This record gives sequence, structure tokens and C-alpha cells, in this order.
Amino acid sequence: MSLESKVFELVSPIAEELGVDVLKVRMGGAKANQLVQVLVDRKGGVDSDSLARISRGLALQLDVEDLIEGKFRLELSSPGLDWPLTASADFERYKHEWIQVEFEEAESIEGENLGPDQDGFLIQEEGCEPRYFAMSEVKKVMRAVNWKKVSGGKSK
Repeated sequence: MSLESKVFELVSPIAEELGVDVLKVRMGGAKANQLVQVLVDRKGGVDSDSLARISRGLALQLDVEDLIEGKFRLELSSPGLDWPLTASADFERYKHEWIQVEFEEAESIEGENLGPDQDGFLIQEEGCEPRYFAMSEVKKVMRAVNWKKVSGGKSK
């Protein structure tokens, strides 16, 4: 089992207790001063108090388990808008939020994420019927800003 997997197993119950999903664990840096990066999120976002509680809990667990030789730095964060949505859980977490869908050889589209469906997702572009896309049809899906809604109905 990789070190990332072990850290993932340690942080998951801590995050779960706070209603937070662990998206990714990545190790990096020099062996004498390893960097442990943990990416977490939940519907509506993760507040700084939750990030601090997860960080403290994981730091204690890592010290007790003594998985990492020498010193380590722990970095906990939540994803930005450009974090790709790739799994059903991502589409569920950001359901009813605005998303942008990029295709290999076509223009991108934006619309409301209606959630996961089979091996893909449903999106409703403004003024259109909902459409289904299989993940195999798209290059990238990420959250976006509905500028028309933000600006009170005015265009960009």
C-alpha cells in the first residue's frame, strides 16, 4: 500500500466526521522534509474551522502512526473552480451549480449541473432542454461562474 493510500485512510474518518470528502492525497518534496498535500471539499465549500480541525487531527494521526521519516509539512486545501469534475460524486457535490464542459473538437458549453446519470451527467444550458453527456464524450468539466446571474441578469 502506498504512503498516499495510508494517509488517505487516516484522514478519511476525520473528514467524514465533519461531512467533508477527501478528494486527493499527494506526497512530495525531499525525503528529509516531505510535503503531505490533502485536497478536501463538500457541497457549499469547506470553512477554515473544518480545515483546521482536519489538519490538527491528521497531524496527530501521522505523529502517532510514524509513517513519515523525519520532518513533514502538512498542507490542506479545497479545490478551485478549475478542479475537474470526473466522478459521479463530483457531479453530486456540485449539483445545481454552473459548470463548463469542454470538448476535444467543439466549442465549450455552460449550464446548470443537474447531477450524475449513468456514466455521465446532465446539464441544462440556459433556455434549453437538459442534455446528457457521457464522460467519454468530453475533454474536461469544471465549475464556472454564471456571470449573467451574478451580474443581476446583465451580460458580461
